[in-house]
Order: sequence, then structure tokens, then C-alpha cells
Amino acid sequence: MKIIEASDYQGMSRKAANIISAQVILFPRSVLGLATGSTPLGIYRQLAEWYRKGDIDFSEARSVNLDEYCGLPPESPQSYHYYMQTNFFSKINIRPENTHVPNGQAADIDRECREYDALIARLGGIDLQLLGLGNTGHIGFNEPDESFDKMTHRVVLKQKTISDNSRFFSRIEDVPKYAVTMGIKAIMQAKKILLVVSGEGKAGIAEKALFGPVTPAVPASILQLHPNVTVVADSAAMKTVHEKHPESRHAQ
Repeated sequence: MKIIEASDYQGMSRKAANIISAQVILFPRSVLGLATGSTPLGIYRQLAEWYRKGDIDFSEARSVNLDEYCGLPPESPQSYHYYMQTNFFSKINIRPENTHVPNGQAADIDRECREYDALIARLGGIDLQLLGLGNTGHIGFNEPDESFDKMTHRVVLKQKTISDNSRFFSRIEDVPKYAVTMGIKAIMQAKKILLVVSGEGKAGIAEKALFGPVTPAVPASILQLHPNVTVVADSAAMKTVHEKHPESRHAQ
């Protein structure tokens, strides 16, 4: 595991965007696993800026998103379809037919999950998977549990996750209780993983995920077993890591 520290959120976003940019420039047909939430927004803004300057071309890239809420139509401002279109896809030249987000409105969710896994396999697997870190240690919507869920599946969202995500909704009651998420096995099959972490509020869970025991109680801890993980975090997010593991200051 390689840990890269930035002084602040802007620096973290730029360093992470550099990694994604290099992937696409070197391998234009890359399959990018993409994430949503607050943390990746700066990354998407930076990549879009470099596209506008002519530094990067997404015309051959393919993408698969980690997750989607169940029950929200794609045009809902709270859906991840909408998030990706608004914050990234509409600002670059990726082809719409090359972007994929799970269908949380599918009549048969189990079938949708199987077909999503089959889609990833047809694309040749994920070349670079971008991940954020949830306050419960979740990656995608893989919540703390007694075992690691393997493939794409429907998940019941924990109350903590619902509470954290309620800031994107008018009322907490409007937050969906279920989501479709790429499973741990699908994530771990990615050739490279890029985990981004920002803010002192994530410092405690970052230390558990990166240096604690590998346990489904902290889903992100499984990343310790992946052969090619890069963590890009700002100094605030690394606070507890440095306090408990002084050697981490040299893990650049």
C-alpha cells in the first residue's frame, strides 16, 4: 500500500486526479471504477479542467460506478446517475454509452446485480477503482457486517450512513433505505485501487482501515490485502494515523 499525503483537500484532489489522468493517458480505453459523495468532487473538477485545456481525452474510456440508491429515478438530483452526469460526464468527452451506473429502479434487483457483474466482466474488469471512505468504514455501500459481501448486491443502509447522507436531501425521511452496490470481491478484483480520504472527521476510521485488523466490521480494511492500493489523504485525515503509527510519515 502506498500512502500519499497532501496538505489540504485541494492538494489531495489534484494528486488523486493526477493518478487517474495518467491512467487514461497511458491506457485510453481504461475501465474506470468511479465513486460519488463529497470527497471525489474536487477530483472530478480537476479532471474536467484538464480536459478543457486539452490535456486529457476521455473519448475511449469506459466507466462503471460503485453504487446507486434503490427507488430513485435517474433524473432525481439525489441519484448517483444525476451526480455523475452533473459533476463529471457532462463536462468531459466520455461517450454516454460507455458510462454505467447500477439501475436502482430495476424490477428485479437480484437480476440487475448479476447483470452488472457480467457487464464488468465483459469490459475486461476495472483498471482503476476510485474509492472514498465512509464514516463507518464502508466502501461503496458495503456496510459493516459479519462477513464480506462478495459481488454486486442490494444492501440495507445503516442508520449512520442514512444520517450522514441526509445532508443531500430535504429531510432525513427522504433518504432511501436501500442501495445497489458493487461488492467487495468486485472491488478487490480491480487491477489498481485509489482510496481518497479528507478531513479530520475521517481520521479515526482511516487509521482503522489502513492499520487495524482486517475485519468486515471495517469493510475498507480489506484493502490492506490488495496488491496495488494507493491512498491519497490530506493531513487532517492522517492525524490519527500519524499519532499511532509515526512511521507512516515516510510512506510517501
